[in-house]
Amino acid sequence: MRNVLVKYMALALFGIPLGCKEKATSESTSYTQQDQKPNIVLILADDQGWGDLGISGNTNLATPNIDAIAKNGVTFDHFYVSPVCSPTRAELLTGRYFHRVGVYSTSSGGERLNLDETTIAEVFKDAGYVTAAYGKWHNGMQPPYHPNARGFDDFYGFASGHWGNYFSPMLEHNGEIVKGEGFIIDDLTNKGLDFMDRNKERPFFLYLPYNTPHSPMQVPDEYWDRFKDKELAMKYHGEEEENENFTRAALAMVENLDYNVGRVIDKLRDLQLEENTIVIYLSDNGPNGWRWNGGLRGKKGSTDEGGVRSPLLMQWKNKLPKGKHILQIASSIDILPTLSDLAQIEVNTRKPLDGKSLKPLLMEDNPTWDDRVIYNHWNSGTSIRTQKYRLDSGDRLYDMLKDGGQTIDLSEKLPQITDSLKQLKEDWLKEVMPNSKETEDRPFTLGHPDYVYTQIPARDGVAYGGIQRSSRHPNDTFFTNWKSTKDSISWDVEVLADGEFEVELYYTAKEKNVGSEFELRLGDSALKGTVTKAYDPPLVGAERDRDPRIESYTKDFLPMDLGKIRFKKGRGNLVLKALKIPGEEVMDVRLLLFKRVN
Repeated sequence: MRNVLVKYMALALFGIPLGCKEKATSESTSYTQQDQKPNIVLILADDQGWGDLGISGNTNLATPNIDAIAKNGVTFDHFYVSPVCSPTRAELLTGRYFHRVGVYSTSSGGERLNLDETTIAEVFKDAGYVTAAYGKWHNGMQPPYHPNARGFDDFYGFASGHWGNYFSPMLEHNGEIVKGEGFIIDDLTNKGLDFMDRNKERPFFLYLPYNTPHSPMQVPDEYWDRFKDKELAMKYHGEEEENENFTRAALAMVENLDYNVGRVIDKLRDLQLEENTIVIYLSDNGPNGWRWNGGLRGKKGSTDEGGVRSPLLMQWKNKLPKGKHILQIASSIDILPTLSDLAQIEVNTRKPLDGKSLKPLLMEDNPTWDDRVIYNHWNSGTSIRTQKYRLDSGDRLYDMLKDGGQTIDLSEKLPQITDSLKQLKEDWLKEVMPNSKETEDRPFTLGHPDYVYTQIPARDGVAYGGIQRSSRHPNDTFFTNWKSTKDSISWDVEVLADGEFEVELYYTAKEKNVGSEFELRLGDSALKGTVTKAYDPPLVGAERDRDPRIESYTKDFLPMDLGKIRFKKGRGNLVLKALKIPGEEVMDVRLLLFKRVN
């Protein structure tokens, strides 16, 4: 009861009356029931800031196709996500704050959703939709955390947090390793277009979680040539130094995103599905560099306005009004309840939602809408956004209606509001923060009985001795410098059911290291292998990077058939160790692929 009283006392002080109105709209239409449920196309950009669009006022680039979604639909002017990738994806998928669903990191298993969570794909699949996700998943790799186990009938892309090569890279299709075709965003879009074509006669839910403009900064020449020598008219406003070359690359990548968004809309029109398809566009966090962002403070990783404000554009032809702007604050936790409400789908989630349906704001001219509080957290920083104020991670208070750049601290001038919001923050953290022992003591699952493939990548392993990871950013790394029989690589795994598995190891080795012998062991089960074929491709990435990367460079890896192994259900350490090293080192290791055969 005390928390409720604190909340309403705080709301009363925020200075915005209940049921505040959105801006005047150019057109308003009413919702009518249709026999067929609306299709959903949910498009998510990666590391694109709020200011990286033409509709935000950025004249450095042109985004006519994304802008058209806003012109033909609805724009949320104050929409918030998490400061980094996997937490936003978790909130979008579940309608719940990421702290509740088991996410505490962006790699090494900390990005996974708890298994008792219900995803938006499951909600729509239960309602008869065919579902697909093409792109960057970033919420768990091994089943039952894999997208195929979380409601998506079809998945193509990669499950890690970032990828090291954007041109015909190693990807996966429903767990099986495949090679991409061309520039990754074009490729993912192709898969989406094919999916819509195949399923045009039935309702579909298509999730396109693109992976740009996240680094490495790779983009086709057609887009880079527009920017490489371009003078930027709009630049970052703060004291931090802008890397203009990085900015140019990011904007070129956004223009490629815009091209592909246009392809999606054109396909819907070609299939005569535009009138019965809800299209949503947003980003997962603030910009991944200091660049123009409308004067907002903060970037990716920050809980300030610039780190968590995202565009949210929604189009549903002849159902949602054209050109409508909504001032009320909203969040990624609202996506699931909103889309299910618009589609008139019953939501039976295992856990209560934190989000709320935005349908009244979308559909009504004068909606009844209570003021609310949106929370943003990452690492040790927590920020609160109300309709009028933001209390930042340092408990400084800002009037966001007058001071969007967070320049004037009002905490001493308005102590009652500040204290009320500080109490809300404290209460919320006590409520949502997980038991770290429970979330962090989760092994990597292997051999789910309902799924054929399990990937066990280098990023999830621990190296011992002199073995090194190819980069401190683990998501797209491989192990190298394996020079001693005392060195090993270990994975904490749980085999989910007894079974026999075919095993492939993806490796590279120089000619002088042919003959290296090694063992793969889990408990009493073991396989021995020998490097019989040299495969030493060069590192790739630098020749295509428009700006130097911080992530690992990558290369092609060759699959080595290790034979079959039988595992018993249970938890243990999966270990790779060397038995004989006739040359300088054993090999470089990218991943192990297990295929259940019985």
